[in-house]
Amino acid sequence: MTDATTRDCALFRPGETYHGKQGFDYAAGISAQSAGAQGICMHLLTIPPGGRAKAHMHESHETAIYVLGGVTEMYYGARLERHMVVKAGDLLYIPAGMPHLPLNPGPEPASAVIARTDPNEQESVVLLPELDALVP
Repeated sequence: MTDATTRDCALFRPGETYHGKQGFDYAAGISAQSAGAQGICMHLLTIPPGGRAKAHMHESHETAIYVLGGVTEMYYGARLERHMVVKAGDLLYIPAGMPHLPLNPGPEPASAVIARTDPNEQESVVLLPELDALVP
């Protein structure tokens, strides 16, 4: 699918899910594997109340997130020393190589559209288990 003459538009209706290294289940969307994407992936994520990712970073790609509903928190920085609250309607940017740990303090699910600059979304995920205990 790398030849421009063989590529085509593709429509996806989320249904299948996959379990990411980060610890969340994602609604499969657009990626190299599903659409032959060469520079982007996009999928949906719902974090249940109390849900929490593993500390991680995306070593070589940027992430853009649009929160559709709910409220999440994210700890980020070299030692997860920084904190932000992200709500429905917010747009969030995470640069490549930024350690982070998102979570949903509840009481309702939080959902978001996530786009990354790597079409192989899980390929450059680096888990940072030494940081997990730093977030209460």
